[in-house]
Amino acid sequence: MITLTNVRKEYNSEVSIGPVNLEIPAGGITSLVGPNGAGKSTLLTMIGRLLGMDSGDIKIAQYDVSTTKSKDLAKILSILRQENHFITKLTVRQLVGFGRFPYSQGRLTAEDEKIISRYIDFLHLTELEDRYLDQLSGGQRQRAYVAMVLCQETDYVLLDEPLNNLDIAHSVQMMQHLRSAAQEFGRTIIVVLHDINFAARYSDFICAVKSGEIVEFGTPEQVMQDHILTDIFNTPVKVIEGPDGLLACYH
Repeated sequence: MITLTNVRKEYNSEVSIGPVNLEIPAGGITSLVGPNGAGKSTLLTMIGRLLGMDSGDIKIAQYDVSTTKSKDLAKILSILRQENHFITKLTVRQLVGFGRFPYSQGRLTAEDEKIISRYIDFLHLTELEDRYLDQLSGGQRQRAYVAMVLCQETDYVLLDEPLNNLDIAHSVQMMQHLRSAAQEFGRTIIVVLHDINFAARYSDFICAVKSGEIVEFGTPEQVMQDHILTDIFNTPVKVIEGPDGLLACYH
């Protein structure tokens, strides 16, 4: 599991995160939700050690994020940030291959190539694998980056808004891919989402963040309640029973 103990990040006297105490169970998908500026991405990047914390401890499967060597951490944890500055003259296959760097140090073996192909196929990128990144749509490029992260074959995967640049159909496909990755490959996936209904449909757990604090954590059934969502998002929300589970309605 991922355990955060008294984690704090202070930007100034008015903006801070924490103290956060949280246990994210191993396995499945946990979605971080909340209004803009709540601290979702900050929490994710601290877990992924891309952002330092001012105090507290974060442990991933008993590894201390602050003290574990980067080469060891990269074999248990992978992360995809919102902003990815891509190199245009890089093919999809070359990008996905970067996920093998913690193991191959750039010298790809036959086994690495097989693993790269597995995730290219898994994200339905086979016909695009020889295309350069600047020849792809935003959605196709996003799938390539997710394939790269999965190709790292870590038990824990952190994704910051992977539905960016995706329309509804491709957002559904992406969440279905992540659901399959959690089930077929046994991954623990932590994902920042803006759409509470996507979180409710595909998550095992929802972690609601507001003003730098964890205000709710539970199953979709526990979190998807009128008064809870109304308080989290500062707007009236009515939860109804949809054809595939609970839906949040707002206007």
